Amino acid sequence: METKWLEDFLTMAETLNFSRSAKLRNVTQPAFCRRIRSLESWIGAELFDRSAFPARLTPAGQVFLLHARDMLKQTHAVRALLREQAPGTRPMLQFAMPHTLSLTYFPNWLNEVEQAIGHLPLRIEACNTHEAVLQMVEGNCDLLMCYQHPQQSIGLDGERFDSMAVGVDRLLPCAKAGADGRPVHCLPGAGEPAPMLAYPPETVLGEIVERVLEEESCPARLYRRFESDLAVGLKMMALHGHGIAWLPQSMASEELAAGALVPALAPEQAGAHPLPWSAALEIRLYRAREANVPEIDAIWEHLTSRQSEPPGQET
Repeated sequence: METKWLEDFLTMAETLNFSRSAKLRNVTQPAFCRRIRSLESWIGAELFDRSAFPARLTPAGQVFLLHARDMLKQTHAVRALLREQAPGTRPMLQFAMPHTLSLTYFPNWLNEVEQAIGHLPLRIEACNTHEAVLQMVEGNCDLLMCYQHPQQSIGLDGERFDSMAVGVDRLLPCAKAGADGRPVHCLPGAGEPAPMLAYPPETVLGEIVERVLEEESCPARLYRRFESDLAVGLKMMALHGHGIAWLPQSMASEELAAGALVPALAPEQAGAHPLPWSAALEIRLYRAREANVPEIDAIWEHLTSRQSEPPGQET
């Protein structure tokens, strides 16, 4: 049995609505229903009467509800106790973040933080943003770092989680440079549609790209040539000339500076600021409000003090 099944059950027991519960748990409804079924299979009894609307607890579900909260509390308490008592070690901070941030922004960010507050034992869970959010919701990480559009939420409850912007980036349409220095594939696409190297639609960066395409006044003529939730994979495909990839500028900075990649724009658009077909990205850090971890408090206090410094002040 997985602890997230207990958390799913308790959420469903409170709402008695599969759709609402899935949203609260930051998963799709089919995935949420599969996890409830897995819990029922493990227990050997149905916990919810699905023939009723709204759903209701079965007699077995009512009995299990009496014990589920205590089971979850005991599991978390034992984990916390063992982490504190591990001989000769400090508890490790658990970070969850997208692969791209773990490779680009995070190492320099960590250097700056550790210069201020000291060495931090830590572990990173590199995954897509929705999985990272789920890690935070389920209490399996201490800090979540992710990309976020300034006008787009990742769905974490503001009453349970604190967040702050710790950096900025930009999502740029990039393509391989031809012999003349121009992109081999160009927006908005003329004649035949241009090949698009895409993120899956359900990912955060995929949602931001769709927002960009919807907001541009000139419709893009694109077809999905390749799809991956790894930005580094899309970058490699773009470098080999397979299409247009929307990449965080920090990830593509070396290739753009060397001229191997260029903005996938017509020459008259390439000098615009900001570039068309691009999107601002915030890099945000999240923590649970009820967390009582001195290292997290130290990180938060340091970052808060940095944000309150007058412009131009040396640090």
